[in-house]
Amino acid sequence: MLDKIVIANRGEIALRILRACKEMGIATVAIHSEADRDLMHVRLADESVCIGPASSTSSYLNIPAIISAAEITDAMAIHPGYGFLAENADFAERVEKSGFNFIGPTADTIRMMGDKVSAIHAMKQAGVPCVPGSNGPLGDNPKTILATAKKIGYPVIIKAAGGGGGRGMRVVHTEANLLNAISLTRSEAKSAFGNDMVYMEKFLENPRHIEFQVLGDGEGNAIHLGERDCSMQRRHQKVIEESPAPGLDEKKREKIGATVVKACKAIKYRGAGTFEFLYEDGEFYFIEMNTRIQVEHPVTEMVTGVDLIKAQIAIAAGKGLPCKQKDITMEGHAIECRINAEDPETFMPCPGTIKFYHPPGGPGIRIDSHIYTSYKVPPYYDSMIGKLISYGKTREEAINRMKNALDEIVIDGIKTNIPLHKKIMRDSNFAKGGTNIHYLEHELMK
Repeated sequence: MLDKIVIANRGEIALRILRACKEMGIATVAIHSEADRDLMHVRLADESVCIGPASSTSSYLNIPAIISAAEITDAMAIHPGYGFLAENADFAERVEKSGFNFIGPTADTIRMMGDKVSAIHAMKQAGVPCVPGSNGPLGDNPKTILATAKKIGYPVIIKAAGGGGGRGMRVVHTEANLLNAISLTRSEAKSAFGNDMVYMEKFLENPRHIEFQVLGDGEGNAIHLGERDCSMQRRHQKVIEESPAPGLDEKKREKIGATVVKACKAIKYRGAGTFEFLYEDGEFYFIEMNTRIQVEHPVTEMVTGVDLIKAQIAIAAGKGLPCKQKDITMEGHAIECRINAEDPETFMPCPGTIKFYHPPGGPGIRIDSHIYTSYKVPPYYDSMIGKLISYGKTREEAINRMKNALDEIVIDGIKTNIPLHKKIMRDSNFAKGGTNIHYLEHELMK
């Protein structure tokens, strides 16, 4: 087993990784910026190393500093968490060339799946259903582009090949706007991702967002752990996730589950990953694969009983998969609310000092958060300060427990999006299940 791990992240995911390491008897090294000296996992880690000033570019994205921290602490591996460098192929490559284990996929896999065009090509070869599209990057010939769009059928969506997190996308409803939209998306993609390659897909108007969790050992063995419904979104950013997906029958689950497992085996996928799909009219369409642990991994853990962080570490240590496919069962229902330090009306980030924090409790309630009374939420990073998870034998019970938890939780001193979560939990259409990805923004937030 890996004796010492550098946690190359911050906030709740860093604390989550630290807790898993402690349970496994693994020593931990917390890297941190100057602004994050008081993070809970920094206080609890066996060792800590300050790697730079508050700016993430100078700290959490500083590859030489992170590798130096691993060297001076004599660590064996680096866990990237999510965000920052988690899906940076150059980082994964540098880590392993420096003699450390990267707790995640190989650099080649990250590169292949990080480029949406090559990812779609690989998935089509593996038999994964994809959204009808250009089947490759768009060229510069206007006539060819217009013909492609006409063949696909409007509306279409232009996507940056190197995009992610809801960025680098533009919907086009008419031929008159197509070429200008492509030009704008190319320019934005070049600025944001350093890659102006774009491609075109059919824009599905009423889809749900359903994703499948997978684990692979890097040797051609893989399993899936069911699905999550992440359709409650705002500006392509997930707000609430749940597992299993409401209304998805076992037959469809097994069919797509078997398909993504086959794809993982084909590319010899290593570690935890997520296949993301749009689901409309009973059909699944692959959109991308995230080659890391997801923010919403706790809902899968709650319904399967599999600790995904421990599984990541064990796989990186060469211990293989935690169980066989036949051992995976989904029992009950879990819901996760992302708690952000932001104005619930304007959604502007609201950093500041938490004057009082009281976490909720009760049966089936889990809170993954690094905050505490007197903690100062810095203005330099993502606004998410925690994840509130409820579990019940049924979806109705999980919703009712989440309502109670949202009423109990107290975070004074800053604004949060808790009022929005309360509104969602009390919404009749959410209670029915199966709302599409536009529902929150277009209907509930009118």
